[in-house]
Amino acid sequence: MFELHANKVASVKSDLLSGLTVALALVPEAVAFAFVAGVEPLVGLYAAFMVGLITAAIGGRPGMISGATGALAVVMVALVADHGVQYLFATVVLMGILQVLAGVFRLGKFIRMVPHPVMLGFVNGLAIVIFLAQLGQFGVNGEAGWLEGTFMQGSVIDVAWMSGSELWIMLGLVALTMAIIKYLPKLTTAIPSSLAAIIAVSALVIGFGLDTRSVGDVAGIAGGLPSFSIPMVPLNWETFMIILPYSVVLAAIGLIESLLTLRMVDEITQTHGSSNRECVGQGVANVVTGFFGGMGGCAMIGQSMINVNSGGRGRLSGIAAALFLLCFILFAAPLIERIPVAALVGVMFIVVLGTFEWSSFRIIPKVPRGDAFVLILVSVVTVLTDLAVAVVVGVIVSALVFAWEHAKQIRVEKQEDDNGATVYKVHGPLFFGSTTTFMEQFNTRQDNTEVVVDFADSRVCDHSGLEAIDTLAERYLNAGKTLHIKHLSPDCRKLLTKAGNLVEVNVIEDPTYFVATNA
Repeated sequence: MFELHANKVASVKSDLLSGLTVALALVPEAVAFAFVAGVEPLVGLYAAFMVGLITAAIGGRPGMISGATGALAVVMVALVADHGVQYLFATVVLMGILQVLAGVFRLGKFIRMVPHPVMLGFVNGLAIVIFLAQLGQFGVNGEAGWLEGTFMQGSVIDVAWMSGSELWIMLGLVALTMAIIKYLPKLTTAIPSSLAAIIAVSALVIGFGLDTRSVGDVAGIAGGLPSFSIPMVPLNWETFMIILPYSVVLAAIGLIESLLTLRMVDEITQTHGSSNRECVGQGVANVVTGFFGGMGGCAMIGQSMINVNSGGRGRLSGIAAALFLLCFILFAAPLIERIPVAALVGVMFIVVLGTFEWSSFRIIPKVPRGDAFVLILVSVVTVLTDLAVAVVVGVIVSALVFAWEHAKQIRVEKQEDDNGATVYKVHGPLFFGSTTTFMEQFNTRQDNTEVVVDFADSRVCDHSGLEAIDTLAERYLNAGKTLHIKHLSPDCRKLLTKAGNLVEVNVIEDPTYFVATNA
């Protein structure tokens, strides 16, 4: 009993400390993404607080951190520019409703359809995006902003970069932060190394009066509690048609990023989260956020990595992060605004190094060329567009590669039996990709009067396969020959039954033969 209690105390301590670390890293991110979306900093901070709190409490993945993200911000900017921030709040509400419906109808399970090369490309591309986002802090007076949203839109940014002592101080503080995070765990694990690094670097900057940019130079974070307000938009069909396309895109991006992050945290922690529950949690969070003046959000892979690596495993870590962030807004803004940006950049650089799958360089020459191409493609598309587009492109290309490879597996053996009939034995799947090769194997003019097609080692997978069989039967009928089809699997016979008059084939079944099917 004592050991169990001690572990609980240690878990609470780890969750609280990791939550504090995450909250510190959330501040500049939320502010930056608010700027990208074209809204006030508090709109981003409120979203980080509310989305983070609700998803941590009711979502499907303990230990995962959610908040305002750049992937959503780059979609929001056009809506805000054309229609104003109130339309954004209404869009976030509808976005949340769509996400809740996705969870209710159990659509989260389809994340299983994402192949491993797409996952690797996703994390590699996201690591690059996070890295590019930090480079913006090396611009003079923050002129570069946070490059994530702008770069993803393909804009060319003309930036005045730091130079001289200002640059060297920034680089030195970033390097010191990274060194503390890397080597402190070898001395002690009593405090998360990221939190210790932020405190140490902040004390150094304040104590020696070093001239470097702080969080307060990016934006002020002081504010009050978010208040309930119905979005001030006309409640008519025209408004609905304006916000619907944005809501669908935002809901898709949010769920894809959240569910892929969930899978990553599952792998790191060797536990299992609920994808459908996460859909509902994200949806409820966004509905509430829209009514309380937030810009909406989803899971954040960078902050989730910080949390997990700092020891945060339970729901308390995400709840603590959100509550600490609220305390910063209400009470500790002057103190938090003195934290040097360099310390937070150093933390995020460590996240980049931990997120990027460096093993990709080793496995690319060893995996099939199609998988290697998908991995690189998803990484590039993630950087140039957004995560949702990259994942959809990756899944589609992976499916096409899979279809192409399996289409080449169809093989037909021709022989003659003792009764003088021409027998074709089909090997491999018959589907839309292999029907052309399948049809090329038959010669209606040279074959005998009786023709048997044996599907014992094959499987008819779709309607294209059925149409190929129907076309083949018609060719032999026109040639005055009889076609016999044997050993069709039970699932193929079901397809034939459902097709009805669409496919006119007389199937000769072998009642003593059974084909194993995948359950």
